[in-house]
Amino acid sequence: MEQVRTTDNLRLRLPAATAAVSAVVFLLARPHLVDDTFITLSYARNLAFHGHWGLLADATSNSATSPANVLALAALTFVLRDAVVAAGVLYVLCQVAFVLALRRLGTALPRWFPALAFAAVTANPLLLSSIGLEVALGAAVLGWLAVFAVARRPLAFGHAAGVLALVRLDLLVFAFVLGFSVRSGRAVLGAALVALPWFACSWVVLGAALPDTVVIKTLQGAQRAWGDWDFGNGPLFYFRTAPWPTVLSFLPLAALPFAFRLRPFGLLALGAVLYHGGYVLLNVPPYHWYYGPGITVATVCACAWAAAHRVATGFVLAVVAASVVTYAGSSREFAPLTSNYASTAKYAEIGRDLRALAGSRVVGSAGEIGVLAYTCECPIVDVFADRGLLPAAIEARGAGSRWIRAALRVDYAFFDFDVRPRHPDLVLRRLPSPPPDALAHWTLDAPTLGKQELYLVPG
Repeated sequence: MEQVRTTDNLRLRLPAATAAVSAVVFLLARPHLVDDTFITLSYARNLAFHGHWGLLADATSNSATSPANVLALAALTFVLRDAVVAAGVLYVLCQVAFVLALRRLGTALPRWFPALAFAAVTANPLLLSSIGLEVALGAAVLGWLAVFAVARRPLAFGHAAGVLALVRLDLLVFAFVLGFSVRSGRAVLGAALVALPWFACSWVVLGAALPDTVVIKTLQGAQRAWGDWDFGNGPLFYFRTAPWPTVLSFLPLAALPFAFRLRPFGLLALGAVLYHGGYVLLNVPPYHWYYGPGITVATVCACAWAAAHRVATGFVLAVVAASVVTYAGSSREFAPLTSNYASTAKYAEIGRDLRALAGSRVVGSAGEIGVLAYTCECPIVDVFADRGLLPAAIEARGAGSRWIRAALRVDYAFFDFDVRPRHPDLVLRRLPSPPPDALAHWTLDAPTLGKQELYLVPG
């Protein structure tokens, strides 16, 4: 009896330690959650408190890339009454679920493999910079998808694949690769039962089966919104201003070739290669969290290979230590990797000022809307929040390709193209010199974009 109790205590130590460390990590990351995190948190708060799907409380939108992340956060926000606290709790739960999946996957590896992989994933600068987004949730679901694939449980695998589609539709590439070890119609049925109700509802009620970000972000790539920077050369964009965090973030990708002979990690590695290649072909801007799934899988594969051969374990631990030292030894006003125009704290300050200045008047965004909308709780509009601006984006995205136009026509079959954009009463503008009619002024400063001046002017 005593032996059983000791064994149970040992089994509980890993998830308990994971939860404790993850809670501390979230508290450290909380001041620099990136702007897009607050888009998701605004959706979650509006759904939890108002039963409303939208970035703004007074308008429906469909720019939440991860419906599963919004739904999970909304459920927690309804209970906890604070979306940021809900994000912390969800992060901890995802980390624990991820580690438990790794323990199931690594039964042929040393017992310390899950702890090593957890440390490497948690300390990775890019993944630290993605906290609050759907990266941790995707990692947890992907881990259990792999568990069900190894266990040959087709229905459970299908349910997990359906959830994965709701986390991010592009993550289904991992389900397709892992699905070769299942090959059952029950897996397809399980995925359809979970995912199709949401996509059907979104298609009819929200006007598009896929989130509007599919159009918005791919259009940014097509129009070269980031200049010469895209997903393919994106690591160099971050290397310019954060060399060590960038190197430490992307270093695990070098381990993917070594994992192909490790089951089931070889299939995960193949999925990561296909995922990364697909994004290169899409030619989208290099938002750092887009690299998150590939880096997470590569990190796990590196730890699995190191645990299997032991010779590289010291190197993995050295990378973890270097990541921790790099994080602790630099300013924490910003996430280790960021492309935002200003810090979260600065945007929160501007949001509070806007609440007093704008009241209920509509404010036009200057390009980043997440923290401002969350803090101000006033109608700040751009294409992410105002669906009246979406028809122009849809038309521009379909220009030059009849196949894309046909796909968009199907996806937006129930969309109201007659909806008109909201006219901003006030507009935020980044300008090199003060305009004569400026109502307010703030100075923005960020590592990748430097110093800029933001003005509030009449619309």
